[in-house]
Amino acid sequence: MRRTGPTNIVVRKLITQLRKASKANDAPIWGYVADLLGRPSRKRVVVNISRINRYAEDGDVIVVPGKVLGAGLLNKKVTVAALSFSETALLKIKSAGGKVLTIEDLIRENPRGSGVRVLG
Repeated sequence: MRRTGPTNIVVRKLITQLRKASKANDAPIWGYVADLLGRPSRKRVVVNISRINRYAEDGDVIVVPGKVLGAGLLNKKVTVAALSFSETALLKIKSAGGKVLTIEDLIRENPRGSGVRVLG
């Protein structure tokens, strides 16, 4: 059976954009995120707010190559970029004083990927 990769055109374009950013900016982190997004959807990363709270510090920039869910508590001001968010996750991140971004916006803000942590 031939491997086809993600069928969602938005995810495919994001993977292409990540690979270009990785080569253009000499930032291997974006290539790694592209590899994680290229997995089958059943193996895609799903992270709860409680895991972000456990592994992040105040002011960290976190990228989740998948979905962020709202289970748990968040009491740190973090910037989170992900493929998608649940509504409760958005509320909890914003109420803790954090910032929510798409992965494309994070690439534009920080093309070198310095200081970015991948949770997955």
